[in-house]
Amino acid sequence: MAEGKGKTESENKMMVSEETYMTSGVHIGTRQKTADIKEFIYKIRNDGLYIIDVKKTDVRIKHSAKFLVQYDPSKVLVVSVRQYGQKPVQKLGEFTGMQILEGRFRPGTLTNPNSKDFIEPETILLTDPLADIQALKEAKNIGIPVVALCDTNNETRYVDFVIPTNNKGRRALALIYWLLTKAILTEQGKIKSDGEFTATVEDFEAEI
Repeated sequence: MAEGKGKTESENKMMVSEETYMTSGVHIGTRQKTADIKEFIYKIRNDGLYIIDVKKTDVRIKHSAKFLVQYDPSKVLVVSVRQYGQKPVQKLGEFTGMQILEGRFRPGTLTNPNSKDFIEPETILLTDPLADIQALKEAKNIGIPVVALCDTNNETRYVDFVIPTNNKGRRALALIYWLLTKAILTEQGKIKSDGEFTATVEDFEAEI
C-alpha cells in the first residue's frame, strides 16, 4: 500500500520541513535507547547518538493537539521542571489558556487536596517524563492521561501520547512547543492559516 494512502493531505503535509526540525536539533537523541522509543528511532550515528525520526515527531504533535483540545484548556496542566522548557510552556499557556507549572513540582500537587498548590487537571503534558517524574507518578495515581515529550532514553510505560523529540535542547523545546501551540490553536479554530499565528519560534526560546 502506498505510504500515506487513506490520510488527508493535511495529515501528510509536515508542519515545517525536516530541515527546520534538524536545524533546531529535534532529531538529536541521547546515547541511550529504551525499548519503548525504538519505533521512533531513525538510525544511530557514528558517535553513538540515536537519531529521532522527525516525520514521526511531526505526526505525533498533530495527534497530541487533537487529543488535548478535547479538554477545557483550564483542565490541562503543562509541566516543565527543565529550565529550557520553562519559557516554552509559559508561551503555550499564554496562547492556549492551559495551566502551567514550571520549575519545582511540589509533591502532592495533584494528590493532596490540603496542599496550597493543589490542582485538579483532567490531563497533563510533560516536558520530560524523567525530569517530571513526580508529576508523572501523581498523574498515574489519579488516573489521568499523560502526553509527554520523550527522548530516546525515556521509558513510556505511563505515557499515553508520546511526542518523540530531543527534550533537553533549548531550540528543540522552543520549536516543539511553538508547533504544538500552533496545532492546538488550529484545532480550536482560533487560527485558519500559518500566517495568522504571528509568534515566532524565537519568542518561545529560553534565555541562555
